[in-house]
Amino acid sequence: MKTIRMKLAIIGYGAMGQLVAKLASEQGHEVGVSLASRDAYRDVADLADELRGCDVAIDFSVAAAVPKNVEICARAGVPLVEGTTGWNTQLDEVKRMVAQHDCGLIYGANFSVGVQVFYRIAARSAELFRALNSYDAFIEEAHHKRKRDAPSGTAIQLREIVTEALGREVPVASTRAGYIPGMHRLGFDSAADQIALTHTARSREGFAAGALLAARWIVGRKGFYEFSEVFEEIVRSSLR
Repeated sequence: MKTIRMKLAIIGYGAMGQLVAKLASEQGHEVGVSLASRDAYRDVADLADELRGCDVAIDFSVAAAVPKNVEICARAGVPLVEGTTGWNTQLDEVKRMVAQHDCGLIYGANFSVGVQVFYRIAARSAELFRALNSYDAFIEEAHHKRKRDAPSGTAIQLREIVTEALGREVPVASTRAGYIPGMHRLGFDSAADQIALTHTARSREGFAAGALLAARWIVGRKGFYEFSEVFEEIVRSSLR
């Protein structure tokens, strides 16, 4: 596989931003710019000037900051990997900015490669259960107490996938406690038995690795993409 070196801008220098920067450095990439929460009050034009020259930006900040961060990257002409969740109510505004500036953005409820595989297993399972009204589907998810959105973006996307494949609504239960990195469980329950599929994140490293995979793919591209929709293409591109 050909090695591609990138100059990155990291937006949001919390636990995830720092992990992305660490993993990027280990992979031989350069972190050219790091924007922390204090930079949220700075002028958009000044921040855009600072980002120019970067190949791609990765944002793991907060939902309220997403539109501004998208505008900064769009003005700078830097494609963006948007890893922040909980901003779906602003999706139309973000799409408009990406189209207006003719730039590139890829977002996802979860950038873990394992979760993307989990989505596909879940969809196939739901297809198999579609004709069996004796089984009720349910989703459970748990995260650390600092996670603001509930249910998680991953659980919402999982519910959409399973609802479409199953043909009926699926309830979601959420837990926020302690230091849980992330757990999602899809169950099919009947009077006779229960079948459960579970994805458990042992650390946040899988999210960071997936975000860097997406960053390599979005460099040089324009348009608005959702990670799970182009996952297979991203994997194929990374292996070329």
